[in-house]
Amino acid sequence: MKILKKRGGVIKSLRKIPVSILLMTIALMLTAGLSQVMSADSDNASSSARVLLAITATSTQDLSFGYIYSGVPKSMGYNDDDSSAIFTITGEPSAGINLQFILPEYLSLSDGSASVPIIFSSTDAAVDTTPASPSTMDASDGWINQNPRDLPAGAVIGAGGTARVYLGGKVVPSVNLKAGTYSGDIVLSISYNGS
Repeated sequence: MKILKKRGGVIKSLRKIPVSILLMTIALMLTAGLSQVMSADSDNASSSARVLLAITATSTQDLSFGYIYSGVPKSMGYNDDDSSAIFTITGEPSAGINLQFILPEYLSLSDGSASVPIIFSSTDAAVDTTPASPSTMDASDGWINQNPRDLPAGAVIGAGGTARVYLGGKVVPSVNLKAGTYSGDIVLSISYNGS
């Protein structure tokens, strides 16, 4: 087969090829092109975000030492139902949380004229995820005997959406302590930690 015969020879040469072969060649070329087009694919993904319930902490009971006497130290455990400080936390069930206390060094009279030292030991706090009560809480309910200055990093809100933090401490009054009511602020800061 001679492809170039004269000017316009390609067209004349193609005229000599049987139509069935030309159609088959064109069909094969189209099929090859379509198979490449048909093998392409795409897919979609979605994006989502879930906003957690608002987290709150409420002081539901103050740390109370009751009556104290000059020169006589007095301790109150975190597991005292009537006197330990209790903070109730509500939020997303089972969500990880950060807990941090800001603790006073002294309890003072309202006019600031006298103060009594307050001490928090390395075992004066507990984090309860059930929440039970200070006196019935045990290790299976959360974290007991915790340092209030370094609360557990793995703390979580209970499955019911509630947790409690209990706090005890010790006051050490001087021998000639002035009579009156002494107080100081205990602040618990909370936030979700992303776990």
